[in-house]
Amino acid sequence: MPREHQEPRAFTRRGVLKSGAALVASATIAGHLPVAQVAAQTLPRNETLNIAGFQWGPPTTFNPINASPTWPATGSPQLIYQSLFGYNILDGSLQPMLARNLATPDASTMVVTMQEGTKWQDGQPLTADDVVYTYTLPQRVQGLSFSTLFDYITKIEATDAKSITLTLNSEQPNPGMIKNYLATIMILPKHIWEAREKDPKGITNVVDTAPVGSGPYKVQAFSPERIALVRDDTYWGNTALGKPAPKYVVHPIFKAADGGNIALQRGEVDWSQQFAPQIWEMWEKQKSPVGTWLKEPPYYIPGSIPLMFINVQKKPLDNPKVRQALAYAINYPQIAETAMSRYSVPANASLIIPTGGESKFFEADKVKASGWTYDPDKAQQILEEELGAKKQNGVYTLPDGTKIGPFKAQCPYGWTDWMTALQLVSQNAKAAGIDISTDFPEAPIVTTAVQTGNFDFVLWYVTGASPASPWARYRDVLDNRGVPKVGEKAFWNYNRYNNPKVPDLLDQAAAAAEADQKALFAQLDEIYRQDIPVIPLMYRPDEFYEFNESTWTGFPTDAHPSGGAPMFKGAGVFNLNALKPKAG
Repeated sequence: MPREHQEPRAFTRRGVLKSGAALVASATIAGHLPVAQVAAQTLPRNETLNIAGFQWGPPTTFNPINASPTWPATGSPQLIYQSLFGYNILDGSLQPMLARNLATPDASTMVVTMQEGTKWQDGQPLTADDVVYTYTLPQRVQGLSFSTLFDYITKIEATDAKSITLTLNSEQPNPGMIKNYLATIMILPKHIWEAREKDPKGITNVVDTAPVGSGPYKVQAFSPERIALVRDDTYWGNTALGKPAPKYVVHPIFKAADGGNIALQRGEVDWSQQFAPQIWEMWEKQKSPVGTWLKEPPYYIPGSIPLMFINVQKKPLDNPKVRQALAYAINYPQIAETAMSRYSVPANASLIIPTGGESKFFEADKVKASGWTYDPDKAQQILEEELGAKKQNGVYTLPDGTKIGPFKAQCPYGWTDWMTALQLVSQNAKAAGIDISTDFPEAPIVTTAVQTGNFDFVLWYVTGASPASPWARYRDVLDNRGVPKVGEKAFWNYNRYNNPKVPDLLDQAAAAAEADQKALFAQLDEIYRQDIPVIPLMYRPDEFYEFNESTWTGFPTDAHPSGGAPMFKGAGVFNLNALKPKAG
């Protein structure tokens, strides 16, 4: 299963930036309002939705295929650029967006039928040719985030103006990954972007300050202080998908998370996506009309599993029993309560998120039977009785003289929830006789260490909830195919773990019908629990869905879902249709 070594887009830690982090100054871009004018411009409050937590620096380019585009050209929020389908994290389903239907006439073919009346914001029709143009960009442009698309398909063609046929790669069948692309690739207008392929700087470096998309909003103005969008009332999807209620969507750009959290509490921000410690105090103590998807812990829907990667190439961490002892030594309920501020249930011994679209694959009985929980006595028993280790000066030494430590556990400085989690791991490990200390360098240093395999322990992220999960997460953790040796950059399987049973099971699961995938994922999970190359420490939302109803009401919640999902990314744009300005 060859795959291009594709570096993922820059990962933004939402809402855990260092307090006081300075914004980089940027010049006003021609064609837009000067900074002072934008900052002073007042929009009708009852027509304006203020959101926070998606953009932490000055706007640069709304080019969606740039490595670090400005919101909302990143993260598939569907406001300007749209994908063929959205993704609903609640049940794992695809939702119609530019496309209305996906058919699979046979095992090697997928047919997408587009919505009627799709058009670009400049009035040009949006057709299947635009889709094919966008999807085939990796054949002409290097380094795109969806460059691996053609690992899974061999051909894409427009069979008519509203139909696209994808031919699956019979040597690497993986419908889930293809569905993931259908829900994440932002469609570009061919009549604009085809000429940009000739740009000497490269199409990915085009500075696009006036994007032409197919979504319900256009860029009205932007500055280092904020981004303002205005509704396109000629939006093609008003009938098919619904008309968003806010006329304006404004994203103030805060210097740090504290500013955004205060603005949310005060009602100056209506919808936020950032880590707010003890958010329940906003409505219990401050009596603010703030809400989350769930009214009780964990308040949010999990979308990822931060994993502590273990260097399985290094003695004595190459011994699964040592890793198992550590797994039993970690206080997962404490991490959920403190590091995650009650926003997570205790992590399970599984690579499957137990709720949402992946819940159908999660087998709690098997996880309990062969997994681990916080049990210091069990950790001691493994170390002393099964490994024959002896404690000297508070640290265990194996019979061959190898000490279980000292080791370092890393994550980037400023990623406060992760830093707290690793501090707890260190305390738990030392109490169990395993010598682990913490180390928090700047993010670029940690990224390099992760990719080159130069670490003892590192808390890092892998694929979150998507149409391809949990398969993609098993691939990221367990698949050693195409992974370079230690010292060279890897973009999955960072600790170079290897089990010969994994590749065939992964390939079977990728090609299997959903009804057959559960048993295959169960086998992969058993291998994972047997070898323990990573340890889940918590569950984390893909977005911290938070709202204040001082100005707008109708935000979807678990009690009143209104057809929405607790996030902007993918399908969350539907939430805007249900909003109403608060009376009075």
